Order: sequence, then structure tokens, then C-alpha cells
Amino acid sequence: MIRQLVRSYVLLVAVAVALFTVPVAFTLTAQLRDDTRLSVHREATTMALLLGNGNDASCQALEEMAKAYGDETPGEVQVAAPRKCAADLPRPERDAALTKALEDGAATTDWGSSFIWGPQLVITVPAHERAAGGDNDKGAVVGAVRIVYSTSNLTHRLWTIWGFRAALAVIVLATAAGIGVIAARRLTRPLRQLNDMASKFSDGDLTARSPVTGPQETQTLARTLNQGAERLDTLIGAQRIFVADASHQLRTPLTALRLSLDNIADGVDDEFVKEDVEQATAEVVRMSRLVNGLLVLARAEAKVTAVEPLSLRDVIEERFSVWRPAADERGVTIALKGDADDRLLVLVSPGHLDQVLDNVFSNALEVSPDGGTITVRVDRRGNEVELLVLDEGPGMSDAEKSRAFDRFWRGQGLTGRVGSGLGLAVIKQLVTDDGGTVSLRDAPGGGLCLAISLRAAAQRSGG
Repeated sequence: MIRQLVRSYVLLVAVAVALFTVPVAFTLTAQLRDDTRLSVHREATTMALLLGNGNDASCQALEEMAKAYGDETPGEVQVAAPRKCAADLPRPERDAALTKALEDGAATTDWGSSFIWGPQLVITVPAHERAAGGDNDKGAVVGAVRIVYSTSNLTHRLWTIWGFRAALAVIVLATAAGIGVIAARRLTRPLRQLNDMASKFSDGDLTARSPVTGPQETQTLARTLNQGAERLDTLIGAQRIFVADASHQLRTPLTALRLSLDNIADGVDDEFVKEDVEQATAEVVRMSRLVNGLLVLARAEAKVTAVEPLSLRDVIEERFSVWRPAADERGVTIALKGDADDRLLVLVSPGHLDQVLDNVFSNALEVSPDGGTITVRVDRRGNEVELLVLDEGPGMSDAEKSRAFDRFWRGQGLTGRVGSGLGLAVIKQLVTDDGGTVSLRDAPGGGLCLAISLRAAAQRSGG
């Protein structure tokens, strides 16, 4: 927007400069041309009068004047005279202009070019014999005076006129561009502040506000957005607090209810009653997991923390050490493959990747058959790092994969009975907060592949 405003401002100034300087330059050029023509014509007319007198004094004065004119100006005087007057001066070549002067008694002016002028100006003036009695009547044509005037000095002055105005126009446009940048940045500053606020909002910072500055329109817009952001922050904060408090408060009665059901099961001998108690206990366990999932999700949706470069291999191996005993109980192997060396760093919030891997391994273990393998693969792709977790479970259909990240949705596989339906939602929330993406694919050979894409940080130098 700044560039567009500057271009528009410079264009307006350029049009104004062109409308002012170009006509003035053309006017000065025409004035220079006319002044030169009048001056040369006047000198030629004066020398033609001397030639017309025909006496020795006039001829001598003509020669002296012609030589002085040639010495002081870039012009050359040529004389066409039947009489023996000004014999030392050069004679002009016979051409149409000279014929017209000698036969018709008409003066001619030839600039050598229809465009401004040529290399020389040629003015031919007829010399009339002075009438007897000394009156002002013109007599017969007795000769002609021609001045060949070089236009090199005129061309230099012409370039000076146009060059000065061109340089002045460039200076004016450069100054206008500088002023335009300052003015445009000042005008767009409120919009940039609003954009900064929107960027922070997109990153999850609901406390971002825009300063109320600039014109009245942007001030009104900033106030409206700030009020909307304040209300949205209040509503979302209240929702998070409610979910967190409700989840936290439900944990205690659910724990007490499970203990009571365990005590009942220990004191009952009726198999049917025990079966009912076990079903109730399973539902209480599932409800406890659901409450814990809600609490985790509420915390995940809390204020976004700043990302830090962390070693992906260190985080994976730490979670391996936590989940490997549970995997060993069922004979499940957890293997790491790919490019996960110690120097590979990813940009994540502290604790987010740990929680993501815990949810991923928990789901993978639940659906993996006994004796199966869970493969964790790391691939570096430009500015991103892709983390793949492949299991050998039943997998998901395309319809199931499209809904898997919805909250409280549970598939019909091994997680159908005890899953809370929040694990993948929590994973997506945490990964998205760190600027990454997550998706589900079919694993080669069967099973499910969870693909997590994270932003890569600069690698640590080896040592």
C-alpha cells in the first residue's frame, strides 16, 4: 500500500512538473530561435544597406563590418555584388534563395531543418540601390548579403535549457518520492498497527490491542476492533475457566465413586452383580479419562507461549523411556528411524511436544496388536521436519480420518470403549499453536500413520 501511495504521489507531481516545465522550455526555445533570427537578419540588413550605397566608403565599411562580424560571432558574411564592391569577401553559391533575392528582391531565412534547426542558419537579404534624392524608396537590386550562422552555440544553449529543467524535474521527483514515503508511512501507520494486532490474534494472543491513532476513520475502526477483542477474550477466558474448573471439580467425585464401586465389587459374591459393577467401573474410568482430557484441552487452549528450539531426538528418546515399559508388557516394539540426530532442532513450546507424543503413543499402543511394532520416523524437508508415527492397528477409513480430529469423536476400533475422543483434538491444538500441521494417512502394509509437520530451527554445529 505504501508503494502504491508513493507511486500515485510521484505520478501527480510528475504530471504537474511536466505541465509546467515542458511548455516553458518550448517557449524559451522558440524565443531563443526568434532572437537569433532577428539579430542575424538585422546585421544582414545593415550590411545590405552599405552594399546598396555603392560608394567606396560604404564598400570599405561593409568589408570591415563583415570581418568584425566573422571574428566576433560564429557567422560568416558572403556578398553577391555585380560591382567591384567588397571584393575580398566570399561569394555565395547560386541557389534558390540567392536567385529569389537577386530577381525578386525577397529576403529568405533557412534554418536547415524543420525540427528546431539544422547545423547552420542561412539568411539572405537583397541589397537595393539607393534612390536618387536620398528618399527611402527602394531602387533596383544590386546584390545580396548572406550570413551563414553556425547553430552550435544555440544547440548548446538549448541543451542547457532542457538539461537544467530535466535535472530540476529529477530533483523534484526524488524529493517528492522521499516526502511521499514519509507521508505514506505516516498515513498507513494505523493500518500497520491494526495488521500487527490481527497477526497476534492469528497466533492466539487474544490480549493484543491496537493503539487508537491516525485519522478519525482508523480511530473508530481501532476502537471497534479493540472492543470486539476485549469481549472475545473475556468470553473465551470464561469458557476456558469453566471447562478447567468443571474438569478439576469432577475428578474428586469420580475418584470417590470408583473407590466405592471397587469396595462394592470386593464385598459381593453374586456374579451378575459383579458384572454390573465392573461395567459401571469401566464407565467411571472412561468418564475420568474424559474429564482429564477436557482439563488437558483447556490447558492447551490457554495463552500461547513462545516457541523455543528443542532437540527432537532428545524429546523422542525421553518419551520412549516412559512408554517402553508399557509396550514391553504387550511385546510391542517402539523403533526410531530417519534423520533424528542430536543437531536437529524444531521450534515448539516447552512441554507441547512431550504431551503430543504421550497422546500419540497412548493411541498407538491401544490399537497395536500384541507383538506389533510402532515406528517413529523423522524426515527433514527444507524448513520443516516431518514426524511420522506408524502403527500396525486396524487403521481408519477415509470417512473416519476426516472426523478423527473432532472433539469427542471416537472410532469403532480398539478405542471405541474406553477412549475419550479428545486425544487427537489435543494433539492438533498443540501442534497448531506451534505453527505446525497434523494429518492422518494409511500406513504402508496396513495400520495408521500420524504425520506431524513442525518448523525447523537452525541446526547446532557438530563438535
